[in-house]
Amino acid sequence: MDYGYITIKGSAEASFIERKSEFIGYIKHVETPEEAIEFINEIKAKHRKATHNVYAYVLRDNNISRYSDDGEPQGTAGVPVLDVILKQNLTNVCVVVTRYFGGVLLGGGGLVRAYSHSCKIAIDASQKMNMCQCSEITAICDYSMYGKISNILPNYEVKITDTVFEDNVTIKILVKTQNLTLLSDKLIDISNGQIILEKSDIFYADFA
Repeated sequence: MDYGYITIKGSAEASFIERKSEFIGYIKHVETPEEAIEFINEIKAKHRKATHNVYAYVLRDNNISRYSDDGEPQGTAGVPVLDVILKQNLTNVCVVVTRYFGGVLLGGGGLVRAYSHSCKIAIDASQKMNMCQCSEITAICDYSMYGKISNILPNYEVKITDTVFEDNVTIKILVKTQNLTLLSDKLIDISNGQIILEKSDIFYADFA
């Protein structure tokens, strides 16, 4: 069963110099081919005078992946960038590596290493998100139950998103799908059925 995926939040960039050539790696969260192409064109417009703007992107929907060497020798640029994305188990991301040629040829192996490194440092500069399939439970209980509930929640890999203290205590709990039934049953058990539970539809949220 598909319980989740890893992506990044927003965008990031990083650069380095290899034998006088400057490599700038850009990465952005995208969810459609149109968003990926828009980002690629944005970087190309920003670096019109660059020698190459190599790219690769991977999308979760329909398991799409694309890449371009943008004029570099075949297999030395786009494929290494795509390779790094896949090895990092990332999806819904687009990476563009801009190169300003410094006058020194790097050779095939050198290009592969440079483009791979550019992608890797851009990923390292980004904020990863571990998107898990989950639901939000709204638990309403009296004050006497609050301590018991708080004590058992860490056993179920949850995130508490809100707690409101009024006539009763209302706790909003983000729980992974695989733990939803177990947690619900446990809350009902320890409260002797006195707790009120409301469950949201299933969605994806960051558990990183």
